[in-house]
Amino acid sequence: MCRNIRVLFHFEPPTTKDEIRAAALQYVRKVSGTQKPSAQDQAAFARAIDEMAASTERLLTALHPRGDARTREGEREKARARWKKREQQLVRT
Repeated sequence: MCRNIRVLFHFEPPTTKDEIRAAALQYVRKVSGTQKPSAQDQAAFARAIDEMAASTERLLTALHPRGDARTREGEREKARARWKKREQQLVRT
């Protein structure tokens, strides 16, 4: 999975439309293999981002949360811990 796409479900405060759109942009970039489309492909690229954002928003509203809500700081701490673990594994090899 693309490391730039973050979990968006069950956050407190709730996920914003900007966060959803940023994830859609990352997804479309990954799938298309390009950071910036050519002028000829710009409309298709923009349409795909809009469609992915809308689909993601529908998914997030349809899911039923379990457990405690996530916090952005809590997710950052988890990411730091994973990174530290990876660093330690690299040093050992």
